[in-house]
Amino acid sequence: MHARRRPAAALAFAGLLAGCIVVPQTREVYDPDCQVARREVALETTVVGGFVGCHDRDCAALLATLGVVTAASVVVSGSIALVGNVVYWLEHQGRCRRDAAPAPAAAASAAG
Repeated sequence: MHARRRPAAALAFAGLLAGCIVVPQTREVYDPDCQVARREVALETTVVGGFVGCHDRDCAALLATLGVVTAASVVVSGSIALVGNVVYWLEHQGRCRRDAAPAPAAAASAAG
């Protein structure tokens, strides 16, 4: 009876992973401190497709392939998101208009 549960459990697990990949999505968010819209990259899961069924060794190969594809998409998309967020953060630092302490030249001209 345990032997029959394994293929069913593997098939159910494969159904959950079927064609699931992780993709980076760029979105705009408003930063009220700087009063500007800024971009950020977030990771989202997407289902690309599924499979109808498999038999014995084919299921194992399919599960391994789906696992590798999912893991690879996480690594690649995570790298893209990391680099993109660093670039957007640097861009945001240049555009941010926070009320900082006035520069010495501006403070001297205001006093004089």
